[in-house]
Amino acid sequence: MPDTKKFIENLSGAGKCIGVLTSGGDAQGMNAAVRAVVRMGIYVGAKVYFIHEGYQGMVDGGDNIKEASWESVSSMLQVGGTVIGSARCKDFRTHEGRLRAALNLVQRGITNLCVIGGDGSLTGANLFREEWSGLLDELVQSGEISEEASQIYSALHIVGMVGSIDNDFCGTDMTIGTDSALHRIIEVVDAIMTTAQSHQRTFVLEVMGRHCGYLALVSALACGADWVLIPEMPPKDGWEEQMCYKLSESRMRGSRLNIIIVAEGATDRHGNPISSNAVKELVVRCLGFDTRVTVLGHVQRGGTPSAFDRILASRMGVEAVLALLEASPGTPACVVSLCGNQAVRVPLMECVQMTQEVQKAMDEKRFEEAVRLRGRSFENNLNTYKLLSHRKIDSELPHSSFNVAVLNVGAPAAGMNAAVRSAVRVGITEGHTMFAVSDGFEGFYKGQIKEIKWGDVGGWTGQGGSLLGTKRTLPAKHIDKIAEQMRIHNINALLVIGGFEVCHSLLQLVDARSRYEEFCVPMCMLPATISNNVSGTDLSIGADTSLNAIVETCDRIKQSASGTKRRVFIIETMGGYCGYLATVGGLAAGADAAYIYEEPFDIRELQSNVEHLTEKMKTSIQRGLVLRNENCSENYTTDFIYQLYNEEGKGVFDCRKNVLGHMQQGGAPSPFDRNFGTKIAAKAMQWISKKLKEFYREGRVFANTEDSACLLGMRRRALVFQPVVQLKDETDFVHRIPKEQWWLRLRPLMKILAKYKTSYDVSDSGQLEHIHHRLYSWSNNI
Repeated sequence: MPDTKKFIENLSGAGKCIGVLTSGGDAQGMNAAVRAVVRMGIYVGAKVYFIHEGYQGMVDGGDNIKEASWESVSSMLQVGGTVIGSARCKDFRTHEGRLRAALNLVQRGITNLCVIGGDGSLTGANLFREEWSGLLDELVQSGEISEEASQIYSALHIVGMVGSIDNDFCGTDMTIGTDSALHRIIEVVDAIMTTAQSHQRTFVLEVMGRHCGYLALVSALACGADWVLIPEMPPKDGWEEQMCYKLSESRMRGSRLNIIIVAEGATDRHGNPISSNAVKELVVRCLGFDTRVTVLGHVQRGGTPSAFDRILASRMGVEAVLALLEASPGTPACVVSLCGNQAVRVPLMECVQMTQEVQKAMDEKRFEEAVRLRGRSFENNLNTYKLLSHRKIDSELPHSSFNVAVLNVGAPAAGMNAAVRSAVRVGITEGHTMFAVSDGFEGFYKGQIKEIKWGDVGGWTGQGGSLLGTKRTLPAKHIDKIAEQMRIHNINALLVIGGFEVCHSLLQLVDARSRYEEFCVPMCMLPATISNNVSGTDLSIGADTSLNAIVETCDRIKQSASGTKRRVFIIETMGGYCGYLATVGGLAAGADAAYIYEEPFDIRELQSNVEHLTEKMKTSIQRGLVLRNENCSENYTTDFIYQLYNEEGKGVFDCRKNVLGHMQQGGAPSPFDRNFGTKIAAKAMQWISKKLKEFYREGRVFANTEDSACLLGMRRRALVFQPVVQLKDETDFVHRIPKEQWWLRLRPLMKILAKYKTSYDVSDSGQLEHIHHRLYSWSNNI
């Protein structure tokens, strides 16, 4: 990539032909990737071909390879599986099969392949690329193609995207389909937990993961399972007695249910398989508990893709086309990968080699190394699960006289309860006495403070809203009473979970340190708001759940018009002045436009959008979707935009409007928000413990430095502590938004995929990175 800025119109795809196929097992989000490849390819002037039924369709040719149009990928975004089909292909594994595939591609001028599949599919693509020139020579010798055609189509370029629910491919933080599979698992777990509690039952859930335990591990973390069995970390000898003791102890403390999650590839240390039925028989034999087994099977592959998978697949599809446009004959085959919130490119065979090394380590019983090779995210998930699930007896706990208070401030956000649970249990493990404050700082000054113990937070992970209660009250008005309560309860540290109000609150408490020594204690803020408008973090707890609520509703709204010709929906989202929900929700739902405060618009742009939709409606597009952030404009209200579209679209389309309101704030937290809240709170409590020791002098805690009051945020893929006083310069306090927001870079993608002619700055597009270098520099990613 050159260093100078360039725009997408300068990357001409004229004369280029791109083939897109899905291979191997299907995964939710594959259709979003196909849609993005087709539309981005057409946008830059390339011809794009569907290759139906994966490699089998490439070998068979004929109608299996068809040119795609813009309209042919409409209404694909929300469909699970892969509409262009996928098949295991024995023929492609043979030289003769690859020869036929090469002929079929050359006949159509296709020399650029976008392959969406697992490591086997991508390895096959790389072999095909390496053999390409030899295959063309054979075709020339047999007279099936001319020497001239051989010269014109002399190089085959390959770009891969990993579609796999197992997240078992090294080189990317997440594979397409993993988040959706976690949604299916958690939906089942939440449903099972209600019946398990009613009957005091133990449930053993078997999830997919023959060679990788990611789904089992993250779902166990997200639902607070009592025990998890994964291939990468087989239990030590004697695990049966330990598990039964833990289940029995849990029941004795008053729990009415137990959840055990088993990956289908789980084994013991000697390589013997551990089946879900064997676990059930063990529990029944040793404890006599009423136990049931649920095997989720292909339910995990099915259903609508989550918001995350749609966005991930769309970004990867666009990046794949850019990579193909820039490829030269010497460019190695690459995989489009997710690194934090950025799309990057990594050499395909490096990823395959690293993935194979993981399996080799497991085969050779080097389990600790296998966990490390999976990446820092996997390792952190495992360590956090161990920390939260295995309660130490009092004699094992470190001695501490520190009291730590936890409170929620601002509006409720799904995932807050998971964060509180994690903070309480890690705090107790660290030896602290944990206190819960009800109703934020309002409850604080009223003295609504009580000790909270390990068992008090059982089952909190899957609960939406805020079980502690939350208010928007800032501490400044009641600063003296709050200081008094800090003194009465001898609070030595504060963990505050919430949105923009928390940042403001901590700044007020830091400012009050010169007057009240009670506030000279370590303070940590965790961002939790659906608006995702907190400076110092790319993502906030609750935003993912809200996005999924928006996308699910948009899907239903669009479906409601399936029997109606040409209808446009105007949808209002929450977010205050922050356009995150409208923009990212619009990208995930396939919106035609999203109006936000950060990108000012006028009546001319509104009129242009109406004309654009009118032209699309005159073709085969039958439904339009327009999102509007609630505070994007004082005058261009939702009613105004609705009336404008309705009036200007007369004779072509009619209009409907919908204000989503507080449904965006409710519901059970998504797997991401449960996991994010759990991990970020655990890290925050470990930081607080460190600071308490650091600032403990002469029998008291005294902390008044900048770095003793921090926000813990996610920057790209790292969890970073940043002093709240440093956030002042990064924040627009009038409009309650950060001055710089990473997601604004996604807006051109949404416009391109909606067929707008717009400039797309690709100066920050994916660079080629080497996974071997990245492996050891990975930070605490999510």
